Amino acid sequence: MTFASFLGRLPRPFNLLVPRRFRRVQPVVTVVRLAGAIGSVMPLRAGLSIAGVAPMLERAFAPHGVKAVALVVNSPGGSPAQSHLIYKRIRALSDEKKVPVLVFVEDAAASGGYMIACAGDEIFADPSSILGSIGVVSASFGLDRFIERFGIERRVHTSGENKAMLDPFRPEDPEDVARLKALQSRIHAMFIDLVKGRRGARLKVDSPDLFSGAFWVGSEAVELGLADAVGDLRSVLRERFGPKVEMRLIAPSRQSLIARLFNRTPLGPESLLDPYAMIGALEERAAWARLGL
Repeated sequence: MTFASFLGRLPRPFNLLVPRRFRRVQPVVTVVRLAGAIGSVMPLRAGLSIAGVAPMLERAFAPHGVKAVALVVNSPGGSPAQSHLIYKRIRALSDEKKVPVLVFVEDAAASGGYMIACAGDEIFADPSSILGSIGVVSASFGLDRFIERFGIERRVHTSGENKAMLDPFRPEDPEDVARLKALQSRIHAMFIDLVKGRRGARLKVDSPDLFSGAFWVGSEAVELGLADAVGDLRSVLRERFGPKVEMRLIAPSRQSLIARLFNRTPLGPESLLDPYAMIGALEERAAWARLGL
């Protein structure tokens, strides 16, 4: 064994003290997990947002010589604005650092989750993953007849004629619905342009359902051009960068005690007494249920 090869076999902490020309060369890919609903899940518990994700992304692209950044996406969607902000930050860092982005879909990359997945230069999915749902949805309840039944009078005072638009305690106004649909159409058009711009010629744009809000399993998504191949994180990275590739997980930043208290997820029976926790859990469950998950 030569002296150079001996230095190259030193454990990683000591390896950093060795002159660069003698160091053991081991490809590094940083891994960031983006899981959960996007945006506010409940008043005191946020889902995926640019504020929470940005520090992890900055750290993922920071290491010198990193071969790629792998994003593990598992989201049913959520806020269009937060989805777009996360997408833009990923693309900005990738272009700035000249580092490719590989996306691996677990259960789902749907709606805003798929928007984030489009930040990847390549998208991989499990055969049973769900991808797509390229559309915009707004959901609420009509409670006007409910309160009328119990003799409850709704009193709303505004300084703008549209300030109480879509109030669930008042009868639905066709003009309000038309205004909402116009807003949805603008967001939908932006989403479609983003997907077309990122996926390009890989998309089977002649498919009539592609931008209808429909979704598909992984193998179908590959056929439609929504994903590039069926594959998982470990297998693809080992095939791409060799069996000794180091997959370096970027963990979320540590929160302060107060932040952890306010962002905790209720786990016990006491959570049933918290209406915000119940509503948030139901909304997040509904987002997954729309995908059959």
